[in-house]
Amino acid sequence: MLADLLDGVRARGALFNQTSMKPPWSLRFELGVQLTLAAMLSGQAWVISDQPVALGTGEIAIIKGPYTIADDPGTPPQYLVKSDDYCITESNVEACRFPEGPALLLSGAYQGPISERLLDALPPVTVVRAPNPLLDLVTAEMALARQGQRVVLDRMLDLLLVSSLRAWFDEHDAPAWYRTADPIVSDALRLMHEDPAHPWTVVSLAVKIGTSRAALARRFTAAVGEPPMAYLTSWRIALAADLLRDTDSTVAAIARKVGYGNAFALSAAFKRLRGMTPSEVRSMTVRNG
Repeated sequence: MLADLLDGVRARGALFNQTSMKPPWSLRFELGVQLTLAAMLSGQAWVISDQPVALGTGEIAIIKGPYTIADDPGTPPQYLVKSDDYCITESNVEACRFPEGPALLLSGAYQGPISERLLDALPPVTVVRAPNPLLDLVTAEMALARQGQRVVLDRMLDLLLVSSLRAWFDEHDAPAWYRTADPIVSDALRLMHEDPAHPWTVVSLAVKIGTSRAALARRFTAAVGEPPMAYLTSWRIALAADLLRDTDSTVAAIARKVGYGNAFALSAAFKRLRGMTPSEVRSMTVRNG
């Protein structure tokens, strides 16, 4: 299910290139993206979002929204990181080389649609303290200026994100869509995720999986915490919210993509679960731009 929620998410620009960070230092990241990965390749740091979180050498932080990273929580931001500070173009290979300095930061900004369910499952700052061998691969790739390096580094950061999320979910109170080990429940989740527009019922899901309606309803509710159709509704509404935010599709088109016959049916379900209509959500997204 993690693959479903990360589909379309891609790293942008691979590295923040800081020539030297000597105390006191503090960097403010406001790139307009929803998810950022940061790792200290050398030195120690603090990630400041809603509250300071320590980040040691080799540890990886996954951060939602704007944040500050500094040598000390009390150090005020000295530089606002912009998109130009990332190695973006294929011709800018030399600028993506590792600089010298006591503190070296690797940062990847992720663009593309990111599921609300994934964002809701994460704290403001997620820190994975177990070593990740992919960081060594990034360091090795950065040691040489090679053709295609930007693409390679971006894909390495994608792998870092997925492996870091898996490591964190394995050690913490992961959401039901990730943690369930019941094959019947896993199959039901997979079917709903793969084809949310299908007119699923508990009976049709049970037939497809090869179990009874009662067994599916009982085991799904026990594992996930809500009945299958309640989960399907919330999944469809989360997908609709993502589409309202990330596409220009009409409400009617989005309704059909997520399993509702028309815009009115989607609006009624959306209003019931979110307290506002799809049109109101889209207007809010445009205003917050």
